[in-house]
Amino acid sequence: MDYSLVTAAAQAAGLCPPGQEAAWGRRVQGLAVDLHMIAAQVAQDTARLESAAKFTALLEKVEVEESSRRGLLTLRTADGAEEIRTEQQETDRGRQMIERARSLVGRWVLVYRYNEPVGRQKSVRMVAHLMDVGEGVIAVNIAKNVLLEAAGGNAAKAKTAWEDAGLRDAGTVTADELDKARAALRGE
Repeated sequence: MDYSLVTAAAQAAGLCPPGQEAAWGRRVQGLAVDLHMIAAQVAQDTARLESAAKFTALLEKVEVEESSRRGLLTLRTADGAEEIRTEQQETDRGRQMIERARSLVGRWVLVYRYNEPVGRQKSVRMVAHLMDVGEGVIAVNIAKNVLLEAAGGNAAKAKTAWEDAGLRDAGTVTADELDKARAALRGE
């Protein structure tokens, strides 16, 4: 039993009016169950983010596919254009992601992407999260994590590419600077 959920639910319910203990108890119980469901969803979303591929891109366009009713995001990366999808527009999460993406068109974003299986041997690239990195600058700690992932987790290789690109150890780097370091990893 997670008593912290019950405590949080009791605080949300407020003081128990005298003589209404049973109704108040049912309200606390309902709120605790709601909090438990929210916590389970947060855990699922967090796990998806932790396993997602991360990369920076310019968000060029957002459309809704007629066939699937999913948002279709067109991203410009150093490697060219890439398209990824949202959940269906009719879902809360899909609608929220489409609205968020539309608000970021023309901006550099840190994309958290995962592959969703659709059948036995096919998967679709999906967006788990978009983080606005502005007009082309990225915090150094985020940029280092993106480069580490691009290096396949090889910290020495990522560090060498970072240093060879002459990137700073504090503050921000531009998306172009990060893309140059990523290109160096690929031997371009």
